[in-house]
Amino acid sequence: MADQARRAAETATGRKGAPEIDVSSVAEGVTHGHARQGAKTVFDLESLTVSYAGKPAVKDVSMGIHENEITALIGPSGCGKSTLIRCLNRMNDLIPSASVEGKCLYHGHDLYGPSVDPVEVRKRIGMVFQKPNPFPKSIFDNVAFGPRVLGLPDVKERVERALRSAALWDEVKDRLDENAYGMSGGQQQRLCIARCIAVDPDVILMDEPCSALDPISTGRIEDLMLELKEQYSIVIVTHNMQQAARVSNRTAFLIVQLDSEEDNRWGQLVEYDETDKIFTNPSDRRTEDYVTGKVG
Repeated sequence: MADQARRAAETATGRKGAPEIDVSSVAEGVTHGHARQGAKTVFDLESLTVSYAGKPAVKDVSMGIHENEITALIGPSGCGKSTLIRCLNRMNDLIPSASVEGKCLYHGHDLYGPSVDPVEVRKRIGMVFQKPNPFPKSIFDNVAFGPRVLGLPDVKERVERALRSAALWDEVKDRLDENAYGMSGGQQQRLCIARCIAVDPDVILMDEPCSALDPISTGRIEDLMLELKEQYSIVIVTHNMQQAARVSNRTAFLIVQLDSEEDNRWGQLVEYDETDKIFTNPSDRRTEDYVTGKVG
């Protein structure tokens, strides 16, 4: 049994010699991760529920997301990961049938308060999507778009700084006037990251940023995330558990719940803790079953 648990842990984390999963203590409730000493809370979610046309898509989520960390959201398809991450910069506002209940606090301020400007929210909390979505413009104009719209100074310097931060400057510095569509998929995704950070956000949200990329490009994005967390707080949605184990400090696991008649389904947070603990010694058997591949 011990050998089996140890092999499962190594499979989930991609690391040899990972501690075995302790299956002796299983909790029924949700485990919430504790911040490292001195860590500041960026987001504090309290009983957050998101519904579409009155039907919950994700229900009663409570968790804290901390500064200068990478927080991963994992779980099966349909468990509400993307819905949850879109709450963090009010992208769900763009869906007419969407409604949000509970609290979503950003540095102690209610993101959904009546006096909060959603545009200002999205300036401070940027987003990178699953599929690279460069504008049909030059490489330079893609990165300069946000600073120009917001009237920020020193656009040229901002573009260079953003491209350097996205580990892209050396590859494109001699062709900034070329159309961004001529870049590879991995380069386009790093361009989208550069476009995001050109306006000096506080948080970067990434919704499966590597799902459409090859392994080499995925590795570059992961290396970039580890560098960027020194300056930004990052939240990532991923179906790749090895990726979550490699790059994140903290992981939240969500599942799909069904009502008694199996007519309605919604996402529920099962466990949220430090990534090493989630993958090697989870508190909930449902988490263990998912990260070891017993269910998926």
